[in-house]
Amino acid sequence: MKPRVDLRLMLVTDAAMSARRGLVATVLDAVAGGVTIVQLRDKTASDVEFAATAAALKDALAPTGVPLIVNDRPAVARTAGLAGAHIGQEDGDPRAVRALLGADALIGLSVTRVEEIATVDPAVVDYIGLGPVFPTGSKPDAAPALGLEGMRAIGARLPLPWVAIGGIGIASAAAIMRAGAAGIAVISAINAAGDPCAAARALRTEIDRGTGR
Repeated sequence: MKPRVDLRLMLVTDAAMSARRGLVATVLDAVAGGVTIVQLRDKTASDVEFAATAAALKDALAPTGVPLIVNDRPAVARTAGLAGAHIGQEDGDPRAVRALLGADALIGLSVTRVEEIATVDPAVVDYIGLGPVFPTGSKPDAAPALGLEGMRAIGARLPLPWVAIGGIGIASAAAIMRAGAAGIAVISAINAAGDPCAAARALRTEIDRGTGR
């Protein structure tokens, strides 16, 4: 049976932003502050490098119970025994990812515009990454920003829990949760912070405020 996953605060890793502290140290600090799920993302690393990072991060996260998924490379998720994978609209067929990873894996799919709602199959995918909500410098190839109202309109039509991503910080976290999000995903708001633990704690405070916790 697939375990329930807490999507409230997803950290998407960035090797360059976390280089000073180290990726594993940054992630562990963020988890101590309240990150509930980690997505390992690195578009420049080779498959061998990516797999090695995934294995190291899995071992580091094991005592915390926080699940680790990968962005775009489901084969690594399978080989390393990770919790699942997140793919974009151009990263492959979700059905093939499900077949590769099995029924118990967590699979996320990106949605960036209303036309992509039709690609969401609740029998295959577990959650949606919706965005970018705001302009972001973390992904140079990001789609046009949806804005809060655009995010809300698409989110209301999605048949699955959705996690908002793109330019999100402390000032917008509570409003996004009140708009119906299951959580938020951040890159620079934690990876680029001087204190990842404090940054994650502040985000969690706003997320929980937005959900009335």
